[in-house]
Amino acid sequence: MIILIVRTDKLGDFITALPTLYVLKKHNPDNRIVACVAPLNRALAEACDFIDEVVVDEGEPLLQFAAKLRRVEADVSLTLFSNTRVALAQWIARIPRRIAPATKLAQIFYTERIPQRRSKVEMAEFEYNLALAKTLFPDLDMIYRQPLLQFPQLEIDAAYRRFCEQYGIRKPVVAFHPGFGGSSDANWTLDEYIELIKALRYRNDIQVVMTFGPDEDILKQEAVQKARGLDVVFFSSRGGLVDFAKLLASFRLFVSTSTGTYHLAAAVGTPTMTFFADTLFASVKRWKAVSDKALQHPYMLSHDPELRSEQFEKVKTDLRSFV
Repeated sequence: MIILIVRTDKLGDFITALPTLYVLKKHNPDNRIVACVAPLNRALAEACDFIDEVVVDEGEPLLQFAAKLRRVEADVSLTLFSNTRVALAQWIARIPRRIAPATKLAQIFYTERIPQRRSKVEMAEFEYNLALAKTLFPDLDMIYRQPLLQFPQLEIDAAYRRFCEQYGIRKPVVAFHPGFGGSSDANWTLDEYIELIKALRYRNDIQVVMTFGPDEDILKQEAVQKARGLDVVFFSSRGGLVDFAKLLASFRLFVSTSTGTYHLAAAVGTPTMTFFADTLFASVKRWKAVSDKALQHPYMLSHDPELRSEQFEKVKTDLRSFV
């Protein structure tokens, strides 16, 4: 069976789809798993050993996009997050069986519409995705491997060795990613991240690294200024998601807000310390990582200044114990 899985939004959203892709392949290795993704996620999808083919929604005219999907010759499509474009394209492509959540006007273009009420956040996003797959195979085993994203150990070691040689690193890395993005609407300020780093200044057995995305040069410059006098390595990820994922796999701890890089770090098995908004929409309940729960250290940041200050002190204390 050729199964088209559609998830064309951001990095973190795509990673929440990976358990579904994995269990569908595991259910029957003869299934051909085709992922339709956004351009940002193409290389990462191609690196997954449980994905057989990748189709990219480049934003081309609708009929061209539909023609791409038609060439897949899918027996069934599973759209984990729908919009009118991807729904209409699948209808035009004449995919015989089209499954999606029963939300938005776009649902009229699907043959099966599954009520989920994701706004109630009764499950995590990746669990809603897995539940959709149960529509296709009611006996589907929902267990996926840990870590979910795996690369040859030689490639992981080589990426870490190059990184350490470039920056003169000789100790295990604790990484801080102060950037903002995705569905996150809560984070510490850059000054507060620097305070967290200062909490580790007497730890001579670790190397603190601050990581930045390719479009965060201004934030990086600000961090360099504010961290003067501290032993910090500043790293901009420009080699692509797969290279960054391989590097993350060797870090001792990844500290960030709830954004795509958090999901990526978790998916490769790196322990995470993550900051979420104190709202249901952006909560850890919705955006729980696909990693081992024991490796996840989530914090819901209060909007109340006094409570936030108390939380910050707890985070500093916990940080010292986690590393």
